[in-house]
Amino acid sequence: MRLVAFAHTQADGPPGRRLGVEQPDGVMDLTDALGANLGAVLNGHDPEAVIGDALAGADTAAKAPIPLTEIRRLSPLPRPGKIVCVGLNYHDHCREQGLEPPAYPMLFAKFANAIRHPGAAVVRPRATDKLDLECELAVVIGLRASHVAVDRAPEHVFGYTILNDVTARDLQREDGQWLRAKGWDGFAPLGPAVVTRDEIGDPGRLALRSSVNGETWQDSSTAEMIWDVPSLIAFVSRSITLEPGDILATGTPAGVGHFHDPPRYLADGDVMDCEIAGIGVLENTIVDEQPRADDHAAAAGIAEPAGIA
Repeated sequence: MRLVAFAHTQADGPPGRRLGVEQPDGVMDLTDALGANLGAVLNGHDPEAVIGDALAGADTAAKAPIPLTEIRRLSPLPRPGKIVCVGLNYHDHCREQGLEPPAYPMLFAKFANAIRHPGAAVVRPRATDKLDLECELAVVIGLRASHVAVDRAPEHVFGYTILNDVTARDLQREDGQWLRAKGWDGFAPLGPAVVTRDEIGDPGRLALRSSVNGETWQDSSTAEMIWDVPSLIAFVSRSITLEPGDILATGTPAGVGHFHDPPRYLADGDVMDCEIAGIGVLENTIVDEQPRADDHAAAAGIAEPAGIA
């Protein structure tokens, strides 16, 4: 199933948040049965069964799917409890930096303030001139995970979506750590849908691509991951309990703008597309914060970290 959060733009009255299942002929609105919060559905005993029952019980004769032309996609999880991210998790991303793969997964976090809807503008702050994108496979946790064995880890996955780990490279260098550079408001566009694990199959064999204004930046596959999804869930859950509705962003492959020759960065009006096979395309546009001015003081003398995620 493909779960989408959306606003029905042609509905009578102000369009509120809705939840439905995307089908070839449109979206079956299941808000009346499920509510509008996917996170609440995931807290159910068996979310896939709950959604399946709601879909089977929908009065399809009286309730036709809403055409895709009449919806505006929203982030499927606007307020996740945790966004756990993994740095340097692709062999080709390590190679482009001339780095050896880390000995174990490098974890960092984003927060709910960073979430942006598909199609929404991502503001380039005045504090950065080196804004970059990172297309990532995001795991949506469906079952509480604590000290999970690798072979049982897939049972804790509800589905998959796309996260764009937008990053201010200059702040990443100046700070010597990644919280501000990656945690800024709007730096985690998420969507366009959550695809259940049964439909994705093997998450370790998905084509992954990003582009800016139609020009390819990243063109790789999740087969380049150093640690696969089950290994990451097992590793994270040893120290951080993953709850239903949490997001695990699994890292990005080679091709980000910072490592182009010469480096390339995002500017006002640039359109970012992040695409993963079987999930779709997450599109967002860069808009400069106004007034645009160089109002940050570089932290002189701070050495650049060994690796940039």
